[in-house]
Amino acid sequence: MTKVLVTGGAGFIGSHVSEELLSRGYEVIVLDDLSGGFKDNLVQGAGFIQGSITDQGLVNHIFQKEKFDYVFHLAAYAAEGLSHFIKHFNYTNNLLGSVNLINASINHGVKCFVFTSSIAVYGASPKLPMSEEDTPHPEDPYGISKLAVEQELRVSHEMFGLNYIIFRPHNVYGERQNIGDRYRNVVGIFMNQILQDKPMTIFGDGQQTRAFSYIKDIAPLIAESISTPAAYNQIFNIGADQPYTVNELAHAVAKAMGVSPKIHYLPPRNEVKDAYSSHEKIEKIFGKRQTTPLEDGLNAMAAWVQQYGSRQSQKFKNIEIHKNLPAVWLE
Repeated sequence: MTKVLVTGGAGFIGSHVSEELLSRGYEVIVLDDLSGGFKDNLVQGAGFIQGSITDQGLVNHIFQKEKFDYVFHLAAYAAEGLSHFIKHFNYTNNLLGSVNLINASINHGVKCFVFTSSIAVYGASPKLPMSEEDTPHPEDPYGISKLAVEQELRVSHEMFGLNYIIFRPHNVYGERQNIGDRYRNVVGIFMNQILQDKPMTIFGDGQQTRAFSYIKDIAPLIAESISTPAAYNQIFNIGADQPYTVNELAHAVAKAMGVSPKIHYLPPRNEVKDAYSSHEKIEKIFGKRQTTPLEDGLNAMAAWVQQYGSRQSQKFKNIEIHKNLPAVWLE
């Protein structure tokens, strides 16, 4: 049986990708430190190793023991706004941890390394929608770290023959998302605030635009990519096409949760105003797919959230820079 490693498989996207891989007959081993994931996200049938990708000795031991055919690297701390204030943590986890996996993949003959990057690599693109042909210009350390891993995979392929597939997802939401994370995942934040009878908080005027991507439109493509030779050594944007303002999203989330929208506007933070991407390239390789309308995806997530319940937001304990940190993150 073909064996795959899924890092971050107890997290949101990772658990869905694990589920898709298992349904396709792969043997799945999950590596997760549970810093942002949960054991109840683990998919039945997957093996589980609790540990961090930053532990080089553990990573090397696992690769030596398990003899993986493929790696799906989804483990990351994906808080773009917060990454400015946790630079050392960001680069340790999102860059150096990835390098540990790439080194082990080269040394142990992995056939293909699948990496979830982010459209954060584009920064404030001069044209929309963002295209894979655009020159990346990330505006936060999270995007910088993702772009660095992309470049490392490119040179590792050129130097050592390690095949890779890079996906740049954006604003993914759905069941199993950590709604208690106060720094990332705006849909989850809104739903968690509603469950606690708090107003939805929006930075700035809410006119920022994003395309919100339902998880069940994303995970199957990522899982099937390793059986698509034309996808090898390519970069793909992946996600929804239709952009919405954050204000529009807030009203849609309130409707899905069955409440009247209550919004509290906060001072603006340093972020890209408009970020959504083109998916022409991925459609050429994988074909045109039916995508879930925002209302339907939000309804599905809301049903799961209302059954699952709210989570208490936790502060990030290791803030490295306090200058210009949004006041709401100090509360």
